[in-house]
Amino acid sequence: MRLLNGCCKSVVLAQEFEERGWDVWTCDTQPSEGWGKHIQDDILNHLNDGWDMGIFHPDCTTKANSGVRWLFEIPGRYQQMIEDCDFFNKLLGANIPLICVEHPIIHKYAKSHIVKEYTQLIQPHWFTGSDESKATLLWLIGLPKLKRTQWLDKSEIQQSVWRHPPNPDRKTNRARNSPAIAKAMANKWGNSVESDNIC
Repeated sequence: MRLLNGCCKSVVLAQEFEERGWDVWTCDTQPSEGWGKHIQDDILNHLNDGWDMGIFHPDCTTKANSGVRWLFEIPGRYQQMIEDCDFFNKLLGANIPLICVEHPIIHKYAKSHIVKEYTQLIQPHWFTGSDESKATLLWLIGLPKLKRTQWLDKSEIQQSVWRHPPNPDRKTNRARNSPAIAKAMANKWGNSVESDNIC
């Protein structure tokens, strides 16, 4: 089984699926953070390369609700959002049987340009190994929803991703895959694709 982990230079999710027998390739315009099977290119050039699953993490700068205040203040931002939504829709429409597109909460302007409603809202702290709060939307095609495995008291939940201090790596670190979510995806989709009758 071949997985394309797109718009991603992190090794976290790739490692989880490889441990379960998948052939995983990451793809991003930036160099990989250490994964040997990395395609440094525009992912749209590689959607038809014979993948069984695609898990995508498109840039959220123009679409995330957290940055909606800048949509009409930064020149060109609204037009860039429309182009980013078009890119998002191309990922959703890829000729790949199993697709997950992951993104933070989107604002209403982006929502009006995305062709499909999101499937599931999750939090990293819903899964064993994390105490972080970062609301995340999943658009799923051919894949079942993730199942929550952990319930923490509110006092145990952290906001460190949101509070990440300004520095050159802030955007990358805030967007980084949650190891707990990556493991949950691999446990659900990497081990039981056929048994869930979702192919």
